[in-house]
Amino acid sequence: MRSLLRIVMALIVVAAAAAALIAWRTHVWLQTPIAGLHETATFEVEKGASLRTVAMQLNQRGWLDQPDVWIVWARLTQRQGGLKAGEYALAPGATPRSLLDTLSSGQVILHGVTFIEGARFADIRKLMTADESIAQTLSGKDSAEVMRSLGADGIHPEGQFFPDTYRFPRGTSDLDLLRMAYRRMQGELEAAWESRAADLPLATKYEALILASIIEKETALDSERAKIGGVFIERLKRGMRLQTDPTVIYGIENYDGNIRRVDLLRDTPYNTYTRSGLPPTPIALPGSRSLQAAVRPEMTGALFFVATGKGDGSHYFSATLAEHNAAVQRYLRQLRQQQTAK
Repeated sequence: MRSLLRIVMALIVVAAAAAALIAWRTHVWLQTPIAGLHETATFEVEKGASLRTVAMQLNQRGWLDQPDVWIVWARLTQRQGGLKAGEYALAPGATPRSLLDTLSSGQVILHGVTFIEGARFADIRKLMTADESIAQTLSGKDSAEVMRSLGADGIHPEGQFFPDTYRFPRGTSDLDLLRMAYRRMQGELEAAWESRAADLPLATKYEALILASIIEKETALDSERAKIGGVFIERLKRGMRLQTDPTVIYGIENYDGNIRRVDLLRDTPYNTYTRSGLPPTPIALPGSRSLQAAVRPEMTGALFFVATGKGDGSHYFSATLAEHNAAVQRYLRQLRQQQTAK
């Protein structure tokens, strides 16, 4: 009986020693930098992927030489179901322990897409189509179908998406990005409309959006936006036609970069030389400065403006047609001199 007890005790000691050795080796392995990770790399946990699937994928990449140990460790720490889908950045020096922490954190790599001020709806669709990190769900859908998917059935898409840089995890859909930009524009437009000046000749916030888009296309200088807004507001108040080239250009199919006299004379819904008032829709994405310029214009009494020719994008503002014509002649002389110098 005593011999049996000694054998049992010995086995217990051996088992305890073996367990301690395994625990120590596991601890060391968990803390050891991954040998195959020599530079920052990316790894994607796919939606619905199991812990074992991820472990085997890491093993195949050479980053996890003991996937079964890693799985056991995840289960012991109750994170077997805690891996978050997404794309992660793995840096040199990462260990099996930190690897599990990273893939359970949800701190995925964020990609970015920038909708620039003055862009058209077609431009941002092309931009998203060319981005391989965006899930394409709108291929083959026309503008009306896209707006219907956004819950904005019957709304023209032009100008409806706020220009900004949007950050997103890989696999975000093009529709989700448009939804973010659409909601952002709705908020920005509502805020601008609520802060509008009194006695504007604008009946709705949609008209403010249309005017803001024209201002956006007329100048790249924030310092001028409110002045240009003032010119257009003054013209609307007086019943004058806006006579703005960007609207004419928007109405030209297959625009080649040159606006000709015949284009100014050809009547389209967007030709503000032949039609009074605002065009039927926005013509581009206006930024916040242009939205503010449309609803809080700087009223200087100016009715005209023309490029100065200084090369800085600035304009000369005039209150009378005679002053404006003189400014146009100065601009043309300056333009000819620049062309001769070349």
